Order: sequence, then structure tokens, then C-alpha cells
Amino acid sequence: MALGKDYARQNCSLARALEVVGERWTLLILRDAFYGVRRFSDFSVHLDIPKAVLAARLHALVDSGLLDKDGHDYVLTATGRELWPVVHMLARWGERHFTDGAPSRLFLHADCGTRVDADGRCSVCRTYPTPDDLEIHPGPGMNPQGRDDAVAIALRKPHRLLTPIAAD
Repeated sequence: MALGKDYARQNCSLARALEVVGERWTLLILRDAFYGVRRFSDFSVHLDIPKAVLAARLHALVDSGLLDKDGHDYVLTATGRELWPVVHMLARWGERHFTDGAPSRLFLHADCGTRVDADGRCSVCRTYPTPDDLEIHPGPGMNPQGRDDAVAIALRKPHRLLTPIAAD
């Protein structure tokens, strides 16, 4: 018997959110969208995701209002961008509990160059920069031999979040 996709009997906002972002691959697609991945082919190659699954997840994210489709590009909407603190904190939590603790990626406040903490706060400016105001840098835990697709190669250099990465 197939597992259902909703939590109809749950009167809970977390259950409603999980109906949108709780399926396998969805948070990784959103993470890559924050990194600047926009094209179906780039998501597919970088994530090693089955094309049918990717198509279904992208369609669901567009239908839910988290992504817009602009020609061949998928772009985060304002609603989708609101998920940045969740994606960032979940990644930092995973880093603390399921790796050796060395981050593979560092996030710096572009205005002052300060690394944001695990909660996404810039200690110098005392603000919580939005994804538009963050740069991603390789961290000490990054394995440069780990992946060789064009997106992974592009992410080996500092890159402003939401700035398009194209593997073309």
C-alpha cells in the first residue's frame, strides 16, 4: 500500500507545511534553488534525482507557490524565499549531529563579510540577512573530489545566493 502524501487528519500548521516540503528530494531542490540552480537539467545532474521525480517535485513546488517557472528557469518566489532560515538551520543541525562538524559550506553576510551563525545571524550587523544578502563559500568540510558536475564546480568558488548558476 502506498504511503499517502497528506496529513488530512492532522489539524496542524506543521502538517500543512510538510505536505508541501516534506517529500523526499524537495528540500534538496529548494536548497539548490537558493544556491542559484534554475534549470531542470542542472537540478537533475547535481542531485542525481530521477527525472520523473524531479518533474513531479518541481510541478508541486510551482503549484504550491514556492517556485515560479519563467521559460526554462525555476525561480524562488517570495514565499519560497521565506524558507531560507529553515533550510539553513536544518543544514547546520545536520552538520552538528551527522558529520564531523566541519561545514562544507559557509554563509557570509555580503555587506560586511562576516560569517552568519547557526541561527543565520550576522554578529557584526546584528541582523538576519535574507538570502539576497548572503554569499556561499566552500567550507573546511567540503570534499572537492566529491562531485564533478558543473553546479558542484561552480559552488567551489564564492557565490551570492540566488544568483543563477548555469551548467550550460
